[in-house]
Amino acid sequence: MKKEMNPKTPTPKQPYHHGDLRRALLDAAEAELAEKGVEGFTLRGCAKRAGVSHAAPAYHFKDANALLTALATIGFERLNRSMTSRQHAERGDPRQDLVAAGLGYVAFARDNPTLFKLMFGSERPASDDSDLLQHASGAFATLVNSVRNIRGDDPMADADGLQDIAAAWSIVHGIANLLIAGRMGFLQPLLERDPETVLADIIARSLPQQ
Repeated sequence: MKKEMNPKTPTPKQPYHHGDLRRALLDAAEAELAEKGVEGFTLRGCAKRAGVSHAAPAYHFKDANALLTALATIGFERLNRSMTSRQHAERGDPRQDLVAAGLGYVAFARDNPTLFKLMFGSERPASDDSDLLQHASGAFATLVNSVRNIRGDDPMADADGLQDIAAAWSIVHGIANLLIAGRMGFLQPLLERDPETVLADIIARSLPQQ
């Protein structure tokens, strides 16, 4: 006679095998975000794109917002890398370093417009997530340190320094958003001739006085 299973005894769950499932879901999430935007982003859509069952993401992400939080965290890591790598490639005096960081900021935004929007224009990522805060703070620290190197003091310590940080951030963020939105057509003739020089000159207008 076939032995019946005891309904009170839980059946052990089998481990899910998909190589690096978390990485696969993040890759799918980035593609899903780029295609459908934040508004059309769903966990089910990411699972389908990754070729896994709709329940599989629960192994790593409790919901779509958790996945978007992880994606935004990666975005801030890449943003900081874009800023610092540009500085290393164009190492110059402190003022040139800040301009280089700004160019890296704008380049990241233009290459990743929907990810940039997620990072700075959406409430779906958890703003109190520790990993997100760490990487967002790292990108901000690159800006602060660049301003510090120009001023020769801590810009976070007084009103003038804080305003210098705000001015530098605002101009590169504004340029990035306007370019993404296609709102700088009046500047297009200049950008077509020498985009790097034009953008660098605009960014330099926000630099604090030494």
